Amino acid sequence: MRIGVLTGGGDCPGLNAVIRAVVRKAIDGYGDQVIGFRDGWRGPLEDSTVELTIESTRGILPRGGTILRSSRTNPYKREDGPQRVRETFARHQLDGLIAIGGEDTLGVANRLHQDGLRVIGVPKTIDNDLGATDQTFGFDTALHVATEAIDRLHTTAESHNRILVVEVMGRSAGWIALHAGIAGGADVILIPELPFDIDEVCRLIRRRHERGRYFSIVVAAEGATPKEGTMTVATGEVDEFGHPRLGGIGQQLEREIESRTGFETRATVLGHVQRGGMPTAFDRVLATRLGLAAIDAAHHGQWGMMIALHATNIELVALADAVAEVRRVPAEEYQRFGVLFG
Repeated sequence: MRIGVLTGGGDCPGLNAVIRAVVRKAIDGYGDQVIGFRDGWRGPLEDSTVELTIESTRGILPRGGTILRSSRTNPYKREDGPQRVRETFARHQLDGLIAIGGEDTLGVANRLHQDGLRVIGVPKTIDNDLGATDQTFGFDTALHVATEAIDRLHTTAESHNRILVVEVMGRSAGWIALHAGIAGGADVILIPELPFDIDEVCRLIRRRHERGRYFSIVVAAEGATPKEGTMTVATGEVDEFGHPRLGGIGQQLEREIESRTGFETRATVLGHVQRGGMPTAFDRVLATRLGLAAIDAAHHGQWGMMIALHATNIELVALADAVAEVRRVPAEEYQRFGVLFG
């Protein structure tokens, strides 16, 4: 078979591990040829390719990012985009494509499959917000980075009697904020799923001062929003998938908390540092398992499916189910930890 591979959306630790697993199993296990598309869906649109071989993928297992590069390109936002992708498939005589990405990349994969192209999805997102799988690779690495940052900020906060706001990634789901906040002993955790009350945030901080703890750590997902009418928030430009460019809730909280409490407050935005660097051992193994399963699924003709992790098992689910809705933090999960706040 001739198999195409691409990586779309934000870069993520573990992408190279998937590519490596696909290539090694395809070539050594099945005698396939593997074509890599550069820059996500822009690759099939512009016919930008590179042959992937055992030699070209040596040593990439522990590397962060993606050797194929990535972009947030949406073929359905381009003139004749789907047709151009179809023509690229035909030009390279591809039997199918393995798309590695999150809800946007796999959303395109699902539409292309419905339009008659053979596509298999591999779930990737540090936000851990993709449906139909229990966990995505990249999340564990991002969680470790965020937790270590919170641990380090604790010492500065305590030394200077400051309120430190830590903004982490999480556009629509607060998995990183919740898990890193719990692991790092945060005093307030704000997630996109539940609009927060700034007065309640300040109450928890004041209560710590009353108890003799003159510093606090507030962890906020970038997509966290206040209850209507309680704070003014900024909005940014949108990408080709209609998502606003987020970031800034940390600075807004810094100003609001300091003005309302009188306590010195500083914000730290972790930003893209959460995406970069070497993947954890867990993410390397998970990514490898997903890649191996993807090439097996291609040879079994299981197109239109996504490789998923259910408990400890690797299974197949329909792409349509995987992108039907964002996997968000349940309210009861967040509320379970409420007793630890403040």
